[in-house]
Amino acid sequence: MVAKRWAKRAVTRNAIKRQIYSLSADFAATLPVAAHVVRLRAAFDRQQFVSATSEELKMAVRQELQQLFARAVARSPGLVLKEGTP
Repeated sequence: MVAKRWAKRAVTRNAIKRQIYSLSADFAATLPVAAHVVRLRAAFDRQQFVSATSEELKMAVRQELQQLFARAVARSPGLVLKEGTP
């Protein structure tokens, strides 16, 4: 979820959601089958990220999501990937 109070502009919220969908597809093979919720809990400052489609915003969101998904994979008990499994 990307609440309006944390990302005021719809274009920013949509850009963040696209990053979530993209990275979740990358981690789908390593995450357990379940419903996963990604919730934005801090604002993206409009002074720092002037454009919603800026590379700086995309990289900041992507970096945080990679850390989040990596922690989710590490917390997955009993998930063992066999050699040759993506």
